[in-house]
Amino acid sequence: MKTALSIAGSDSCGGAGIQADMKTMIMNGVYAMTAITALTAQNTTGVKGILEVTPEFLGQQIDAVFEDIRPDAVKIGMVSSPALVEVIANKLIEYRAEHIVIDPVMVATSGSALSKETAIDKMTKVLIPLAEVITPNIPESEILSGIAIKNKQDMLTAAKIIGDKYSCAVLCKGGHSIADADDLLYNNGKFTWFNGERINNPNTHGTGCTLSSAIASNLAKGLNLETAIANAKKYISGALKSNLDLGKGSGPLNHGYLLNNN
Repeated sequence: MKTALSIAGSDSCGGAGIQADMKTMIMNGVYAMTAITALTAQNTTGVKGILEVTPEFLGQQIDAVFEDIRPDAVKIGMVSSPALVEVIANKLIEYRAEHIVIDPVMVATSGSALSKETAIDKMTKVLIPLAEVITPNIPESEILSGIAIKNKQDMLTAAKIIGDKYSCAVLCKGGHSIADADDLLYNNGKFTWFNGERINNPNTHGTGCTLSSAIASNLAKGLNLETAIANAKKYISGALKSNLDLGKGSGPLNHGYLLNNN
């Protein structure tokens, strides 16, 4: 069995972060492992509190995984401080990690800030250049590219700026009423659109975590990047179509929807 490591924050209501990553990896056929960057007290209505782990302990978690069950892919999500970003980058270099997928989590679906500006700055300097692909949404793409994104042409421009600047593939996620559910991949000078279906479901807590984890899972299994993304989008569409309705805010996806069909 192929393996994948999620380096991210814990979500106490289970819809995003480490919990969403593990559910997604299992449902996409890989063995899931974790290194937790922070505990969050959050639910579908917002983030109540964040308790970071120490850089030393995060490093110990990553060591423990790589020294025993080497991951075939690594997904990185919420990292809220520059010291934690630096530890992750150093460890990935030390262990020559492969198939690194970064979801540059900056703001939760509920609108709560999850990463400090200093952490974002550090991420762009030492972590994003290590990635095979990053998966920013529209607001995150605006931060990383430095331009406003109002339409599909702006997505093309932003994706190229980001990809050329950081020497990695960029999956600029549509949504946010810009490009319906269409996502744009910029990879080695080539643009590829992945058409998505706009699903009438307000419960989207953890969609970014889920998509990036599904991509990492597919890369771990040896699929090329384009196929990994296409399969991940198919999975997340199914999880949204299942119309799970939990919580008082933007609820979680049904990560286990495929089990309901058996």
